[in-house]
Amino acid sequence: MTEPLNTGSHDLPVTEELAAFMRTGWGRQGAAEVGARPIAPWAAKRRAALAQRFPGERLVIPAGTLKVRSNDCDYRFRPHSAYSYLTGAGESDDVLVIEPSGEAVLYVRPRAPREEGQEFYRDRRYGEFWAGPRPDLAEAAELYQIDCAHIRELRLDGPARVLRGVDASVDARVPRGDGDAELESFLSEMRLVKDEWEIGELQGAVDATARGFEDVVRALPQALGHPRGERYLEGVFGLRSRLEGNAVGYDSIVAAGAHACVLHWIRNDGALNAGDLLLMDAGVEADTLYTADVTRTIPMSGRFSAVQRQAYELVYEAQSAAIATLRPGARFRDFHLAAMRVICDGLRDWGLFTQSTDELMETGLYRRYTLCSSGHMLGLDVHDCAKSRAEMYLDGVLEEGHVLTVEPGLYLQPDDLTLPEELRGIGIRIEDDLVVTAGGARLMSSALPRHPDEIEAWMGALL
Repeated sequence: MTEPLNTGSHDLPVTEELAAFMRTGWGRQGAAEVGARPIAPWAAKRRAALAQRFPGERLVIPAGTLKVRSNDCDYRFRPHSAYSYLTGAGESDDVLVIEPSGEAVLYVRPRAPREEGQEFYRDRRYGEFWAGPRPDLAEAAELYQIDCAHIRELRLDGPARVLRGVDASVDARVPRGDGDAELESFLSEMRLVKDEWEIGELQGAVDATARGFEDVVRALPQALGHPRGERYLEGVFGLRSRLEGNAVGYDSIVAAGAHACVLHWIRNDGALNAGDLLLMDAGVEADTLYTADVTRTIPMSGRFSAVQRQAYELVYEAQSAAIATLRPGARFRDFHLAAMRVICDGLRDWGLFTQSTDELMETGLYRRYTLCSSGHMLGLDVHDCAKSRAEMYLDGVLEEGHVLTVEPGLYLQPDDLTLPEELRGIGIRIEDDLVVTAGGARLMSSALPRHPDEIEAWMGALL
């Protein structure tokens, strides 16, 4: 059966003569990329571990489908992280199936032959002349080192565990089972401990991110004169992400002044004031989809004012205390609790509370000024492994190979009358990426300064 073409509503009709002409006179087609991808042997080990966890069962993991941005325009495709983790592939609509025997088959939509049909030049979603070439079956098998078949051959008869909510057409073909949630959790949990290859990809993304922050500091003089300076700096970092990676791993947060009190400020439409702080939370995403996640809060003048330094140093001490807790066997929640005890001590020293630190920790009153937790796992997703069971993640213990962020913050809202006026509208977050090692943790983002004195010296050299 011929699949309908995804053509535009204003496409010109194709005559029989043109259709015949378009089927002839083409040279040999071939994918631009040849040879096995570096991820292939690692992905094979992961598929084997997955099959071993669910022996004798069929497992279905879709890549996902294209999503409409507006009207007839799609977002750039990004595969589901579990699918990418298990295959290294990145085309839409494909499906990985692990059979009860443990054999893995990747069902793909190969590029259409030019000798038959009109897809390659008429289909706006999948046609080679519109969206670029997809590998054929042989090329896909070579790239991903896995048996490949045409998506038309995918049969989903009988019981299977399915990664739900990724491809509606796959969901509709397999009755929902009690084991689907267990599959989703395990797919998340198996990514908690990063292998050597993953840590290398993450380090590359972090290093590129550090260079992006340097670019931003160098661009500050020009951005300060721009009516939308936040967006100017977002663009500067975005250029670095494109030069050295695939994209950004999430929408960059470029928050000047009181905008820094909005945790996920991504409008980035404000001007910059030289007397204010700039909070920037951004991360380069590598071609392999591993992302960094780093935040720095810097004085746009190049030097902290007394009150800015006071607030910054409290967050710095909190982050330092949190980092000191990281080691195999420590509880995941320990670093957050260590940071918050320092914050509570500081808020008491400022006269904001009279209760003891223990009382503040118990009642949570300090959270008016901190709002959220102090870190998360990092990897293919910026908030990685989010479908893991609590006992494996939030209530679990750290292991060698865990990669996580440590990012305490203070968000002193501009209209908060419990604060001295000079503190209102200050938002500070310091976020670094760390990998847990046998002896503690390694600061992956050490190329960027953290201490306020170091930040001032760093900015002075770049400016």
